[in-house]
Amino acid sequence: MSIEFGREICGDLNVAETREWLVTNGIGSYASGTVGGLLTRCYHGLLVAALKPPLGRTLLLTKIDETADYDGQIYPLFTNRWANNIVDPNGHWHIESFHLEGTIPVWRFAFGDALLEKRIWMQRGVNTTYVRYDLLRGTRSLTLSLKALVNYRDYHSRTQSNGWQMSIDPVKPGVCVKAFPGAVPFYLLTDSGEVFPADEWNCGFDLAAERDRGLYDKDDNLCVANFKVTIEAEGFLTFVATTDKNASLNSAAALDLHRTYEQQLLECASVSLENPKSTWVNQLILAADQFIVNRPLPDDPDGKTIIAGYHWFSDWGRDTMISLPGLTLSTNRKEIARSIIRTFSKYVSRGMLPNRFPDDGTPPAESEYNTVDATLWYFEAIRLYHATTGDDNLLGELFPVLAEIVDWHRRGTRYNIHLDSSDGLIYAGEKGVQLTWMDAKVGDWVVTPRMGKPVEINALWYNALRTMSNFAYKLQKPHEDYDRMAEATLKGFGRFWNDAVGYCFDVLDTPEGNDASLRPNQIFAVSLPESPLSLERQRSVVEICGRSLLTSYGLRSLAPDNPHYLGNYAGFEVYRDGAYHQGTVWGWLLGSYVLAHLRVFKDPIEARKLLEPMKHHLLAAGVGTISEIFNGDAPIQPQGCIAQAWSVAEFLRAWLATEKNTGGESCQPSRNS
Repeated sequence: MSIEFGREICGDLNVAETREWLVTNGIGSYASGTVGGLLTRCYHGLLVAALKPPLGRTLLLTKIDETADYDGQIYPLFTNRWANNIVDPNGHWHIESFHLEGTIPVWRFAFGDALLEKRIWMQRGVNTTYVRYDLLRGTRSLTLSLKALVNYRDYHSRTQSNGWQMSIDPVKPGVCVKAFPGAVPFYLLTDSGEVFPADEWNCGFDLAAERDRGLYDKDDNLCVANFKVTIEAEGFLTFVATTDKNASLNSAAALDLHRTYEQQLLECASVSLENPKSTWVNQLILAADQFIVNRPLPDDPDGKTIIAGYHWFSDWGRDTMISLPGLTLSTNRKEIARSIIRTFSKYVSRGMLPNRFPDDGTPPAESEYNTVDATLWYFEAIRLYHATTGDDNLLGELFPVLAEIVDWHRRGTRYNIHLDSSDGLIYAGEKGVQLTWMDAKVGDWVVTPRMGKPVEINALWYNALRTMSNFAYKLQKPHEDYDRMAEATLKGFGRFWNDAVGYCFDVLDTPEGNDASLRPNQIFAVSLPESPLSLERQRSVVEICGRSLLTSYGLRSLAPDNPHYLGNYAGFEVYRDGAYHQGTVWGWLLGSYVLAHLRVFKDPIEARKLLEPMKHHLLAAGVGTISEIFNGDAPIQPQGCIAQAWSVAEFLRAWLATEKNTGGESCQPSRNS
């Protein structure tokens, strides 16, 4: 299956503006827009540069408005919607086709007998975006005019020009733009043609997707130059936007490097994922790489981390640990996994990993450690890494860190996170704080506080204790204490079983008592390698989650028959966040459901069928990748981030499990393995 659209999509703006593309550079920067060429988000741009890698993302080049002069006719190839809701011009009418070449978006514009191809990609490791135009067909020469629109703002914000004057200086062969004293200069360059510097604000770009989210929906951008070049048949033009004044204009060489890199990714992954693979799974292997970025440390300049999602997330501790196995181990990138695991070990504090890193690139503050599950997922990421690599050296290096984490949980750490010795379960929570992955908060309103003993936290805790026992045994260290704690947790976990309904309580010992809401969190008590549930109860959990929570693209966060269920994620922040974990479908949960299904029913063919519908989603929202969330109500439309790390990661991990035809047997680790 290829990612390709014709005029039926590209020429219909109502559809073309809902399909978005994404390219990245491995340091946190990206370029992104719509198939129709229309800006709909404040996050869209051709160069959104991470000026403090992997964060500090700043919109530099917003877009290029191209106009073709061919055989005496003028053809605008760009599309804009303005503040008065008027679309002018309608350049998408000339798009004959759009497709992805790996992760590179490629458009073909047809007018007269001419066919012009445009592709966009980024150079790895530097803030450089290439835009290349190839005249594939034509009986006349083509004069192409490029109007470069720039900005210099945080990618979350908007610009109102208000007389803002940037420094625009001619350089060969283009212009250098400096937004204000102290700003990072950037360069707009072409490999041929004429350059006409400009200084004209274009005001009132309409951002429809932001309006749909209840946010401010207007933006201004500055035209800093017009480029004009004549191209003969089979000729081309290279346009470069970069913060590197010495950037190469050799687009052919840059394109070859990019293609070679992506081919190497596929060849590397083929060691883990059998050949021949479905082309759409290959597409997700390439998508997985977009989330892996550099996070340099003073003692490790090659440190790595994972961007949780595009466009607006940074690297989050929880998302990183959940995503790591699928993004790196399933794709046979073991050294990347090792680097990420070591990088995050530097940020362990009082037995906890940070929930997120600030956008300004500073170290996480005390308040950023508001997560109870990120640290417990860290154990599972390390377990899977060691099971894949047998890297005893890293295990030995990290064991003291892991032992300290267990000790902090046993005696108590931030936010009242502590082990209750009466039942061997972890309690977590303080009023006004959200600690689990169901972490929506609007002002002082914590939508799903889940204060008490959450089911997935204790499933993770039990899994971590068994993992520590195995690690200790492997390293010839005392393991008996971990075994005793695990047995106590196993016994206490029985409290979660709700005989009245045949599945687990979601949270025990909340201020209001035990929470019997049917949520997907109990699926982890089946999918994790060490399950605290009997086989009979595992089956019951999988069956009830399948009947009430399963959709084509993931699990609902709350059963539809619950009075608090909200099946539509839309509107202002208070409505969106109110629905975020109250019925919204989460793509990443499909991975754990498939693994749980595989464990219980031992039928890899049926388990894989649960993943197959996702291939159709690759043609919607973020083309070639997987969205963060979906509406709980049919038709289960994509929402949230267009590309989410754990959605892609957990799909790949589950796909690999079904491919290996294990029937779930690999879920049972052994000290002798």
